[in-house]
Amino acid sequence: MTVLPFTAARRLTRSRTRRTGLGVSGWAAVVVLVLVAAAAVLAPLIAPYDPNTGDLLHPYATPSADHWLGTDGTGRDVFSRLVYGARTSLLGPAAVVLAALLLGVPLALVSAWRGGRTRIVLGSVLDVMFAIPGLLLAILAVAMFGPGLGAAVIALAIAYLPYVARLATTAAEGERRLPYVQALSVQGHGALRVNVRHVLRNLSPVLVGQASVAFAYALIDLASLSFLGLAVQAPQADWGVLASDKDALLKGHPLGVASASVLIVVTVLSLFVLGSRVSGEDRR
Repeated sequence: MTVLPFTAARRLTRSRTRRTGLGVSGWAAVVVLVLVAAAAVLAPLIAPYDPNTGDLLHPYATPSADHWLGTDGTGRDVFSRLVYGARTSLLGPAAVVLAALLLGVPLALVSAWRGGRTRIVLGSVLDVMFAIPGLLLAILAVAMFGPGLGAAVIALAIAYLPYVARLATTAAEGERRLPYVQALSVQGHGALRVNVRHVLRNLSPVLVGQASVAFAYALIDLASLSFLGLAVQAPQADWGVLASDKDALLKGHPLGVASASVLIVVTVLSLFVLGSRVSGEDRR
């Protein structure tokens, strides 16, 4: 995982009234993400079948009016599994990013506000955490606590924490030096009020952009772990699980695998585009 370049993001934090359009690509990414999220939320209304109930009399059925994308080896409707799979495929990355933000942003604000030894200590801890690959940490967590989404999410949240905290610290330090922060301090406003009501609000473009990128990487990591059977477990519907159906490929029925793979790629690209647009890197 990488962090967004800070130059463009810092310009956004320095202009509180400036508005930057998302552009065609940005709005296209928003539409894709809204559709995917809506499918996950409305899965019971959209999916025509139970995703885990199969029909052994119709394995590997071809696409038809009854089964838009056919069925898998146990007769389960592929379209229904894709729709329900959006839930776990999005919920896991959302939990990773939320946990990383809830832990990383307060640490960044404290580090930027206090500076000195606090900055050095927290920076050293983050440097150590940077050396631990996220996927390796997730695999170790699965090895210790057993396969499942929970262990993988916790491990990835810890791995993503330094990326979020480092970017937020750099942005907060730039904001900390602005005259309005010094003026508020002179007027007697406490550190908590200044950081929560002013600094944090001005950091929102940076944090939203980085959250989009982190979400994309978390989606890839969790899908990879599910593909390997280390996170979401079959037969539960999940895009990573669907993409790992090698039996379907060997028997000449790649539609389910291809559909899940395309959904992962399109969602990840949309998140990258949105993160780039929000951070101000790309204005097209």
